[in-house]
Amino acid sequence: MSPDTLNGSSTADEIDLVLASGSPRRRELLQQIGVRIAVQPVDLCEDVLPGERPAAYVARLAKEKAEAGFALSGDKPVLGSDTSVVLGDLILGKPESEAHAVEMLMQLSGRNHEVMTGVAIASDQGTEVRVVTTVVHFKELTPEQCRRYWACGEPQDKAGAYGIQGLGAVFVDRIEGSYSSVVGLPLAETAEMLNAVGVPVWQLT
Repeated sequence: MSPDTLNGSSTADEIDLVLASGSPRRRELLQQIGVRIAVQPVDLCEDVLPGERPAAYVARLAKEKAEAGFALSGDKPVLGSDTSVVLGDLILGKPESEAHAVEMLMQLSGRNHEVMTGVAIASDQGTEVRVVTTVVHFKELTPEQCRRYWACGEPQDKAGAYGIQGLGAVFVDRIEGSYSSVVGLPLAETAEMLNAVGVPVWQLT
């Protein structure tokens, strides 16, 4: 692990966890709960397997990322995660173009969808995986709103073509479940998993 992967630390002894993702949102969420991390993204095929259900898909990717990262990390626990926007049984990935983004957002318009986040922690104790599902209620949208949103640049790297932590929040009427999971990491569940492998998490005592 090279020094430039460290988040605010200069040596491996000063980190508690390796994040097997380059997502700035997941990094910020872990910082929020006081975890000292190193960032070590892994490159895996993220294609959906034939007949694979959305919950199984996010769980599998999270597990594969965590275990691939642990093989490289040495003795530090590794967190892998994957978040998917799910409409029925359809997994909505990242948009490939403006037209694709508008199509996805109009599919979500005025409807409820699920955001599923798989979280896995690989350590010398093995690998634990959890999947957290949040229901998101979208307002009615117009194609013009969707095109203006695309033009701001925010949806271009977001599953489902929106970011709830950014301008995309104006499309959300309400949610049922974990807000942080929609952003990229369910913090309550992640904190429990980290505590189980001895990674310190800031909390009220």
